[in-house]
Amino acid sequence: MITVIAFYLFAAMVIASGTLTILARNPVHSVLWLILAFFNAAGLMILVGAEFIAMLLVIVYVGAVAVLFLFVVMMLDIDFAELRAGFAQYLPFGVLLVILLAAEMVFAVGAWTAGGIDIAAKAAPTPAEVPNIEALGTLIYTRYLYIFEGAGLVLLVALIGAIVLTHRVRGGVKAQKIAAQNQRRPEEAIRNVKPTVGQGVEL
Repeated sequence: MITVIAFYLFAAMVIASGTLTILARNPVHSVLWLILAFFNAAGLMILVGAEFIAMLLVIVYVGAVAVLFLFVVMMLDIDFAELRAGFAQYLPFGVLLVILLAAEMVFAVGAWTAGGIDIAAKAAPTPAEVPNIEALGTLIYTRYLYIFEGAGLVLLVALIGAIVLTHRVRGGVKAQKIAAQNQRRPEEAIRNVKPTVGQGVEL
């Protein structure tokens, strides 16, 4: 009974916070509602026994991605009113995309029992004495090792590309010369002056 109450509580909070993420006028409030949605989604994952995914939601998405979104939104001066001006223009395309995604979900659920064969019953259950994280790690590093390494290479290429794009040579930019700063002597960096009263300091 408590599990059912917790499920409906977490599910209602996820739907409500997700809706408020979209409808909030302040982008900072949208990110905060998104963080609340991640926390409640982690609660749902714990209820189904996927504690590893719940941990990822809290540590990775809440602790890194959502906080990064929050800092970017607060630091950048973006006119969100101008961005929302073309919302009605792309509304039909968005509705069509939602319908297609909903149809794919319906077909995916129907595929589990297609042809009278229960695919879920064929899946080998994890033994009760094996923790969920251990079973997941064994599967990743045995059967899906090459796919896992390939995903890591894709992320590495994206990281290198971001660094190359950020550190490209640009004109008119004063670069820091660390070697020249370390070789600078105190008498070259300090100038003692004795200004008269009311004169001030000349830079």
